[in-house]
Amino acid sequence: MDASIQRLLTDKLYEKRKQGALELERLVRDAVANRDQDKLTKIIDQLCHDYAYAVHAPYARNGGLIGLAAASIALGSDEVARHLKEIIPPVLACFTDQDARVRYYACEAMYNISKVAKGEVLIYFNLIFDALCKLASDTELSVKNGAELLDRLIKDIVSESAAHYVSMLHINDALGSREKDSDGFPDYTDHENLETAFSLPKFIPLLEERIYVLNPFTRQFLVSWLTLLDTIPDLELVHFVPNFLAGLFKFLGDQNRDVFIATSGLLDKLLNEIVKIAKIKRNVEESRKTRLSLAADDGKDTGTPKTGSPGGSVVEDENAIDSAQSEDDDEYEDTGGDYLPGQDIEIDYAAILDILLKFVDPAQNKDIPLLRMEGLSKAKEEEIGMIALKWIATFFEVASGDILAFVPRLLGQVLSAMASQSEHFRAQAHAVNSALREYVIAYEEESQTEELPKPPPKDEQKPQQIEASEAKESAEETPTEKMPTADDKAQAEDSDDISRNLKEKVQLDYDEAVNILQEQLSNPQEETRNAAISWLRLLHRKEPEKVLVLNDGTFPMLLKTLSDSAEAVVTQDLALLSQLCKSSSDDYFTSFMVSLLDMFSTDRRLLEIRGNLIIRQLCINLNPERIYRTFADCIQQETVDIDFASTMVQNLNNNLITAPELAQLRSRLRHLDTNAKEGQSLFVTLFKAWSHNAVATFSLCLLAQAYEQAYSLLQIFADIEMTVNMLIQIDKLVQLLESP
Repeated sequence: MDASIQRLLTDKLYEKRKQGALELERLVRDAVANRDQDKLTKIIDQLCHDYAYAVHAPYARNGGLIGLAAASIALGSDEVARHLKEIIPPVLACFTDQDARVRYYACEAMYNISKVAKGEVLIYFNLIFDALCKLASDTELSVKNGAELLDRLIKDIVSESAAHYVSMLHINDALGSREKDSDGFPDYTDHENLETAFSLPKFIPLLEERIYVLNPFTRQFLVSWLTLLDTIPDLELVHFVPNFLAGLFKFLGDQNRDVFIATSGLLDKLLNEIVKIAKIKRNVEESRKTRLSLAADDGKDTGTPKTGSPGGSVVEDENAIDSAQSEDDDEYEDTGGDYLPGQDIEIDYAAILDILLKFVDPAQNKDIPLLRMEGLSKAKEEEIGMIALKWIATFFEVASGDILAFVPRLLGQVLSAMASQSEHFRAQAHAVNSALREYVIAYEEESQTEELPKPPPKDEQKPQQIEASEAKESAEETPTEKMPTADDKAQAEDSDDISRNLKEKVQLDYDEAVNILQEQLSNPQEETRNAAISWLRLLHRKEPEKVLVLNDGTFPMLLKTLSDSAEAVVTQDLALLSQLCKSSSDDYFTSFMVSLLDMFSTDRRLLEIRGNLIIRQLCINLNPERIYRTFADCIQQETVDIDFASTMVQNLNNNLITAPELAQLRSRLRHLDTNAKEGQSLFVTLFKAWSHNAVATFSLCLLAQAYEQAYSLLQIFADIEMTVNMLIQIDKLVQLLESP
């Protein structure tokens, strides 16, 4: 550069530096006009190393920035591309200068360079984005304003050019490598797929580094960029959702409400896009199956041409197939709003589900540094959990095949959420729980009835298409050979795929599911405990040989639950225990009865409060006679705690003579003559055990109409010392005898 320009660019007055920039612009224009590449290179090198990188000379740095901007303007859109590699790095280096004025002038210079270079700056998008990301939280207002102007310009360039713009440097390199035609021009017949200047896969790693920032301004900056990139269909940002979804959920915990609103809006858009893509894929698959079906039907109708028949060639009704294909294409294109070509977009639903489960309860991430959110109120945690549950509920429709592996974890998260104090959060958890139950039931039913499709019979396979003349000649010699068509091969491939998928199908981890449900039985919320037992009943119905077997350690847990303070939980637990007894051996049933008696023996309050409920519920779900026979056999052997045996018989007897659930057993005892041998056996078994309680034994005799035995007992009572408890029992019996 001329000495006069150098002096002006280093002047401390802005107007002087601006004057120097204008003179530099004229100098560069002349060099461009004269195609003096050597001079241009030296000028840019001088501006970079002697000015823009002059860390300890702020005026020189400012002069270098305005000089690089002026040089870029003078180079113009066509020429600047080859020099951006030298121009952009020193400008971006000034973004981190300690002097706020230098940072502002760097934004101004980058703005002017970008206006000239346009799509060419996309090659350096990651560097520019990273610099802007840091300036988003700058404390100086003027710098923030300058950065926002530059940010808007870069967004405009990305919006217009990111999906398709190819750098002139790449084009020139490609043209230079092409072979020349006879006239000496590059051969364009080979259409190469040149790499675009902007690459989303190369940008995502940088985004992953920045997505865990804490500054609210930087978070808003990132959300605004993700929102923009999501509006460019050809970029397919939704494919990379697992890479930044966790960071977005962390944004929801920001104390700045604007960050929450912007982030939740972006999450809604991404979820809607995922749903739309799933619908498109489903419709495309249905369309493919329809075309295969139509092709197969057409093959049946066409048949094999007969010998000597006029027009004996095989002609498929391709118009009908094309028409059906067109209709199906219209169906999946009409997805509402703008058409989204999403049939080729792959989404890792499993990775997304894994992230969502971590944010149903954000408090569980306290040991994961990247996901930890500190200082959140319970209401804020539930607000984040609501959004996670909303996504999960939607995935039952769009990604049902990926949910099975997450069922145990889903159970833990959803049942815990059902214990929330927030009505809205509980309602959302209930909705997901219901959907999950339906999913598990449907999956099991499908897996039990699923069969491999059979290949089409040989006589239904379409003959290979041949020309009319060949068909006629062949018909005179031998019958037309039936060769498999492309559709038949496709069906065979589908059959192989289904077979392979069945072998590799993910199975539900019942052990993990049961362990998680056991943990939920200690949840303080009744609704959660009730739901956990309901799930255990469902899983046991599906796989009785895998769930809640005798020696798996769950039996004591179920017995302990009988002491639950909530009657509804106890009722569910009894239904589950009854279900286990029905599907197990007699040993399990006997073990249950013995354990229940031991439990009543050690916890008399449980017998007093829940004894009647437990006995009646068991009699509803199981055979009452079997229950009473087993109890009687166990009590008859009771030799240690006679007092407990008397109390237990008293409870059993009160239910026997009054409970509606035992009406059939009472009728059996009243009519012992109907089946004399079994009836007498039942009476004798009960009588031996009931002998631990005098009044109960007398009541049994009256119920069985064994009046002589009852009379004998009364004579014995005359010699027994009457206790207060016996008198109370006799008083109750008299009241029952006198009642309707």
